[in-house]
Amino acid sequence: MPLESFKTSQALSLGVELELQLVGLSDFDLAAASPDMLELLTRKPFPGSVTPEVTESMIEIATDIHTEYPTLLAQLVDMRDTLVCAGDRLNIGVCGGGTHPFQLWSERRIFNKPRFKEVSLLYGYLTKQFTIYGQHIHVGCTNADEALFLLHALNRYVPHFIALSASSPFVQGYDTLFNSARLNSVFAFPLSGRAPFLLRWEDFEQRFFSKMEHTGVVKSMKDFYWDIRPKPEYGTIELRVCDTPLSVERAAALACYLQALCKYLLERNEPEPAEDDYLVYNYNRFQACRFGLDGAIVHPKSYEQIPLREDILSTIRRIESQADTLGCVAALEHIYQTAHKGSDASYLRREYEERGSVEGIVDSALQRFRNEPM
Repeated sequence: MPLESFKTSQALSLGVELELQLVGLSDFDLAAASPDMLELLTRKPFPGSVTPEVTESMIEIATDIHTEYPTLLAQLVDMRDTLVCAGDRLNIGVCGGGTHPFQLWSERRIFNKPRFKEVSLLYGYLTKQFTIYGQHIHVGCTNADEALFLLHALNRYVPHFIALSASSPFVQGYDTLFNSARLNSVFAFPLSGRAPFLLRWEDFEQRFFSKMEHTGVVKSMKDFYWDIRPKPEYGTIELRVCDTPLSVERAAALACYLQALCKYLLERNEPEPAEDDYLVYNYNRFQACRFGLDGAIVHPKSYEQIPLREDILSTIRRIESQADTLGCVAALEHIYQTAHKGSDASYLRREYEERGSVEGIVDSALQRFRNEPM
């Protein structure tokens, strides 16, 4: 079918989606608990939306549309508290983190939903390996061309969000030496990576999407697993590179860091994006996944080597006025502290050293999500 028309949204409005782990409290392994959790949550109004994900050890929550940091954070806290309460009734833990540190993908069960069954038939074992957990951030755009501009203008900042959200250092019981191992699983899918460099929606629709649809490879935008993709039905762009943080407070801060950055870019404070910007894209993406905040990236315009942590801190200084206008200075302060103190990946490694087991990591993540003192 033709690509649906791009809806108009309020500029810089925000929506956040979080994929969350469901954990058995007896052994801290993943539990196939989403059918029971979703049934329980339907018994009274949920402060947002909650839906199944591809395997039964996952759920996804989504906020309403927000324009300000305090209301976004308040809703995420309310959603967290509701989930924790439901989990307590089922003896199921709920937590963030981009990967579960020791689960075996072969033990996962596909959720009984037609699209998930279709995906499983197409991608085989990769579907169960997709039991990974990400934060998706939607930013409202006033028109489709603005969305494509933002999508490509953000390309050099993608490593920021990977490093700041990184929370997946462990996979199947081992430290991968990556800060975000989750994105390695995403990259296995053939329609992952980056969007084609097109800045006009008409070109995107006619020169790219219609041709892809004609090949039979794709049916809708859902078939693309790009790092950033346009969502015409919402009138947004969707950033998809973040691991799910261990706390909703960090999730809200990341969303508003993106909001302030988009305002800065829309004010044309930087040179226009170009195809050649992507020459260093995969290298920079790898640096952020592997080394996190300690990585080094190549600036796509000057080709200067820049420590990633320093680039984040200098960006925070550049967008302070935009954050002040949007009322999200507190979110930037959270990002500033994260850049200095370290990501959730660093925290999980410290917990492993102190507790001596991967089960202890999960216990720490559960407490962190509940916002309990350690």
